[in-house]
Amino acid sequence: MPSASDDLAYSLDPVLWAREVLGFHPDPWQADLLRSRSRKVILNCSRQSGKSSTCAALGLHESIYRRPSFGLVVAPTQDQSSELMLKFDEFRGAVELPSDYLSTDTKLAVRFANGNRFIARPGSEKSARSFSAVTLLLEDEASRVLDDLYNSVRPMLAVSNGRHILMSTPFGKRGHFFKIWSEERDLWEWYEITAEMCPRISKEFLEVERRTNLWYLQEYFCVFMETVDSVFTFDQIAAAVSDEVEPLFGVDQY
Repeated sequence: MPSASDDLAYSLDPVLWAREVLGFHPDPWQADLLRSRSRKVILNCSRQSGKSSTCAALGLHESIYRRPSFGLVVAPTQDQSSELMLKFDEFRGAVELPSDYLSTDTKLAVRFANGNRFIARPGSEKSARSFSAVTLLLEDEASRVLDDLYNSVRPMLAVSNGRHILMSTPFGKRGHFFKIWSEERDLWEWYEITAEMCPRISKEFLEVERRTNLWYLQEYFCVFMETVDSVFTFDQIAAAVSDEVEPLFGVDQY
């Protein structure tokens, strides 16, 4: 168990805690995210850049050192939300907690004796809607999360004044992740992390991907590409919209 002085230092600095307790040595941008207290954060990141690991470490730190803390993970599928939960559990295995610190534990939910919770849910508006007073909302693979789910989980932060972190690789010019990145980024703390910024991805690997992967720019360089099933491009549609043209059938007032 850490000494009282060490524990105080760990509570104040999640980066120090991650390095010395978890054995997780964050990249510079990951350290910035761990120390951030911004209420709205959007991560536009290359595949395999470490966004899920960073958020799992952040969730565990808050579960241990902040009260009250209720971390909720949502993702397009149960497999994806379970993957972040698996990283959370791997980190939790590195922490020496008192035997009575954990009260309940399942594959998708952890409840600590201090009352804090960390839960993962699949991408269903109905399955996530029942929660309230969430203090840390982690939306994994946000570019593929349906807008209905995104809109239904946002009110969970209203009373708690909680934090909302969107993390994803782009998936076409559509949905709330693209809209926030392209139109509302000034309201969010934002990170753009390309594959070249990740020391664990080699130049040799990227060169092969550049020559063989049609989604190369999207998967590794944070580019929002046109959707392959669209007749018109996003820019063509946006250019055709005008506030000066009256709707053909009027405006619904309800």
